[in-house]
Amino acid sequence: MSKITELVDELITPILDEMSLELVDTEYVKEGSNWFLRVFIDKDTGVDIEECGIVSERLGEKLDDLDPIPHNYFLEVSSPGAERPLKKERDFEKAIGKNVYVKTYEPIQGEKAFEGKLLSYDSESLTIEVTIKTRKKQVDIPTEKVAKARLAVTFS
Repeated sequence: MSKITELVDELITPILDEMSLELVDTEYVKEGSNWFLRVFIDKDTGVDIEECGIVSERLGEKLDDLDPIPHNYFLEVSSPGAERPLKKERDFEKAIGKNVYVKTYEPIQGEKAFEGKLLSYDSESLTIEVTIKTRKKQVDIPTEKVAKARLAVTFS
């Protein structure tokens, strides 16, 4: 499966570069009896359905020409949404000052899930300010212990 996502990333990069879009994530998953190839794209001002449609059409043509997937699948191209995943260094750097949700592989200070303001990030660790009841606390999380991270929408 990773070979397919790597190939898709290679195929889509020139399309996205030409349209000034960025690749957020690519996944190839089986859900029930169906396979889905999902590509998440974005730009600073957000993407619209027309841009997703153009990328889908152009990527679909390249995939049809190469035919790298031996069975039927659904191609979906979309925005990652308000709670976009944080995967690359650039994603974390852009999220500094924003509310994030981070899940870790093992407990840190007795917890495996943290939500709060991302204060800092470097290749070694990230620091989140979490609020517990009325107290604010900073939590340092080594990057190798991050299982998942995403922006977190807050309603205040």
